Amino acid sequence: MTNQTIPIFYACDDNFVKYTIVSIHSMITNASKNHKYHIYVLHTGISSKMQEEVFKLKTDNFDISFEDVTDYLISISEKLPIRDYYSKTTYYRLFIAEMFPQYDKAIYIDSDTVVQGDISELFFTDIKDAYVGACHEQAMVQVDEYGTYVEKVIGISRYNFFNAGLLLINCEQFRIKFVLDKFIQYLHTYNFVVTQDEDYLNLICKDHVYWLDQRWNTEIFADIDYPIEQAKVLHYIMTSKPWHYSDCRHGDVFWKYAKETSVYEEILQVLNAYTDEQRERDRISGENLLQLAIKETNREDNYLNRVNKANRAKDRVEVLKKIEEFELAGRFDEDVEEDPPGRVLMPDEIDYVNKSISQKLKTKFAFMIAHKFVDNLIENKKLIIKEITGLEHFKNLKSGAVITCNHFNAFDSFAIQLAYEAAEQPQRTFYRVIREGNYTSFPGFYGFLMRHCNTLPLSSNRNTLKKFMEATDRLLQEGNFVLVYPEQSMWWNYRKPKPLKKGAYLFAAKNNVPVLPCFITMKDSDIMGEDGFYVQEYTIHISEPIYPNESLSQRKNVDEMMAKNSQAWKDIYETEYQIPLTYITQQREA
Repeated sequence: MTNQTIPIFYACDDNFVKYTIVSIHSMITNASKNHKYHIYVLHTGISSKMQEEVFKLKTDNFDISFEDVTDYLISISEKLPIRDYYSKTTYYRLFIAEMFPQYDKAIYIDSDTVVQGDISELFFTDIKDAYVGACHEQAMVQVDEYGTYVEKVIGISRYNFFNAGLLLINCEQFRIKFVLDKFIQYLHTYNFVVTQDEDYLNLICKDHVYWLDQRWNTEIFADIDYPIEQAKVLHYIMTSKPWHYSDCRHGDVFWKYAKETSVYEEILQVLNAYTDEQRERDRISGENLLQLAIKETNREDNYLNRVNKANRAKDRVEVLKKIEEFELAGRFDEDVEEDPPGRVLMPDEIDYVNKSISQKLKTKFAFMIAHKFVDNLIENKKLIIKEITGLEHFKNLKSGAVITCNHFNAFDSFAIQLAYEAAEQPQRTFYRVIREGNYTSFPGFYGFLMRHCNTLPLSSNRNTLKKFMEATDRLLQEGNFVLVYPEQSMWWNYRKPKPLKKGAYLFAAKNNVPVLPCFITMKDSDIMGEDGFYVQEYTIHISEPIYPNESLSQRKNVDEMMAKNSQAWKDIYETEYQIPLTYITQQREA
């Protein structure tokens, strides 16, 4: 038996505590006996009679106590706006980290649940530095109106919105990141009225969620793709209550445990007394909630619209709108932001490979100041590289390679440069393919870097392009690395992989070198940028190299390598973001 006590929190009132009893009983029944547990019931007035009924559930492994939060609410009342949020039990989960500083991690669970799994497995899940471990909210995924609401009002993908009825709370992160203070700040700023505290929590925890197996929060109203016996927690959300509806889906699981408690007869009376009028009221309530979500979505002053107008740089907001328009139209290979007007690069203006001594000195100087520039960006949290995964794939390369990467920021090539340096391949030089106008016409400091940091500019001039092709072939055959952006376009902070073009794979197939697929994922940091958007934290994912198949023709190799690269990026995207890769184009066509 371990010495660590597992803290578990419920929040309820005197009317709902009888359902808490059923949930606790099911939890105790199925929990490992190798651990100690302490269940805390947060409340502001549960009768001593009902508390005694709960205390009957205590075992050698499970201790139970009631925590009246009234005094704590009074202590923070001056910070709270004049609303009734702090009197609603669902909001109490936000106070756990502050009220119980002895815990670094805790479980919060709603009372309208049945626990079929071993709750200790949930507690010992390593959620790293995420604020919470949680499951996807299926209402947002399976009901379009709710999905549109969270995307257009809160600014969170419908696939990345969590249900707050089962949380593994990283209490340490809640305290370090001042989650409660942020909640109070948002309460003063905007009144979310659809899922209320769940909306606030998702807004605060955006990009800081560890996604649990959906079985830990099986929402009963939703369709599932596994047997109900595999559900670790059944969650009877919204009006899907077995004590109100005898035909409630999987209500038999609830009643199985309810019959084993002292409150069974009382709950049965609730079911028998529930009238058709009350059920009709439930139906109307459900319809009203859906209409409320639609109304909030269409409000000109909804939260996201208000933030865009007040804090965010107009040009960045317009870029995001344009990205959505381009995605809808399928214009993936077009830039959404116009580069400076450029001129054609002529063949006598550049020697891609055999550089003069003065050019080599300029390159050396350019890299020196570029490193200082990047170091400054990192020091000032304008460029945040959180992690590089799969670095061994880069380190183990024994030949030249075409490196591919998604393109979403003018600085993303610096991230790949840092990965190259971390891979410790000094015997091979790192080059990057850039646009013609960036080389010929980009002004000032950035223009100097564009021209001298081992860049390979494309050209619209046929003879210059021929020199580019010959130089790239030679560099790859000599064992160097060439970074190519096969999406052919840059969309600011766009997280999805875009359809790929063949150029990169033609270079790899022609020169018999591998493609090294790199894909950078992003999440919001806690640092607000000057443009009113959070600075992104980057994780660089380096996949296994894709080698040409000697038995295939060059054309088939191009197609196969491109398809494998596309699949590698798709897998990383869906794994990291926990979102199926779909485009607005596809959604509208469907």
